[in-house]
Amino acid sequence: MKKSFSQVLKGFRFPMGRTTKLAVAAGVLFIAGCQTQDTGDLIGVQGRRVWFHPQPYGMVYVPSGTFHTGQSDQDVFQSYIQPNKQITVTAFWMDETEITNNEYRQFVNFVIDSIARYMVDDDGLFTEDADGNRYINYETFLDWEKYKEELEDMYYRESERFRGKKQVDTRKLFYVYQWFDMVMAANLDRDKYNPMDRSKFIKKERTLIYPDTLAFVRDFTYSFNEPQARHYFHHVKYDDYPVVGVNWHQATAFCHWRTIYKNNYWEMLGLPVTEDFRLPTEYEWEYAARGGRIGNKYPWGGPYTRNEKGCMLANFKPLRGNYGADGGVYPVRVDSYFPNDFGLYNMSGNVSEWTSTTYEVGNNMITHDLNAEYYTRVPEYGPEAARTPISMKRKVIRGGSWKDVAYFIENGARTFEYQDTSKCYVGFRCVQSYIGRSNKDRK
Repeated sequence: MKKSFSQVLKGFRFPMGRTTKLAVAAGVLFIAGCQTQDTGDLIGVQGRRVWFHPQPYGMVYVPSGTFHTGQSDQDVFQSYIQPNKQITVTAFWMDETEITNNEYRQFVNFVIDSIARYMVDDDGLFTEDADGNRYINYETFLDWEKYKEELEDMYYRESERFRGKKQVDTRKLFYVYQWFDMVMAANLDRDKYNPMDRSKFIKKERTLIYPDTLAFVRDFTYSFNEPQARHYFHHVKYDDYPVVGVNWHQATAFCHWRTIYKNNYWEMLGLPVTEDFRLPTEYEWEYAARGGRIGNKYPWGGPYTRNEKGCMLANFKPLRGNYGADGGVYPVRVDSYFPNDFGLYNMSGNVSEWTSTTYEVGNNMITHDLNAEYYTRVPEYGPEAARTPISMKRKVIRGGSWKDVAYFIENGARTFEYQDTSKCYVGFRCVQSYIGRSNKDRK
């Protein structure tokens, strides 16, 4: 805090006459007049810059709003376990497309590079901060040929190499990260635990991140899907196709890596970090899929899966199993078909998408569906289903996929997969909560 004028005068300890005092006072007043004085008023901490939430690359803005979740048609039995309910959702950014093979491959390559640097353990590949903490310096080039002996364990053993190819052993590609359990911290039994010890709220995860490329073969036993298993994730032709074969844990790990990757950039520039990337809740997903329309059956608004020219509007299973009638037998490019009114592609069909919402909480004695009670009792404002325990294994997937009939690609349709399973028809996209009231709010 800056000193007041009287405090400044008291700082002088040499004898002065009247003329000298006046001259000093005038000089101090001149200096003080060039600086911001503390007037004793409550003006807040100064020097904090104006900041607006920057639009993340590849994402579109979904404004705050209220909508009716649940079935859009007259499905009486489904309404027992999925009753209509009015929900308010706050603004967020959402990937305009599903995460692609090439985008997920960036994550995989990052993990490979990180593990390799730790295996080499050369001081030239690391940096230290003022506290002595050691960090990987990714700006330093890693010469794999130079350290080929140290990196030999990164590859499959010779007995496991197919056709003699030296390939990275994907069974060793683990991503380790931490997250803070705010729900546990908020609901802490303070009579039983020490509230000053935060260590119990810091959780550590270790996730194998390579996609299950054999999902195409396993999910359809009697179908010839070996070409997809061999090439779908690896070939350049499929770079812009949705990544599949990733379970809920892998999708969550990707979101964490994406957050750290971006925040490191903001911190390097000395700018504030943004919100974490994460999986959407099923309510955020459904609200985004409806595109601001009320009660629409599909993201494009109409009740039909064809437009006026007879063209299919999504990649699903039409016409009694004629998979190619909509232009794609398997998943298609993530930017195929028309986007909805929010600018989001393939919210119906192509691949189903993981959400953060747990499918089973509570019990309902009438329908015998474990999820029914929870679905009816979620709060009307900002429902955050991700707060349910990670021990709840079933996670909601939304949107339907290339192998589903039209019913399952409706905005209100919902089902689940177990969080540790990977399917050739399930992918994901990320969201990021918007910091502020609205992207149009400039005050």
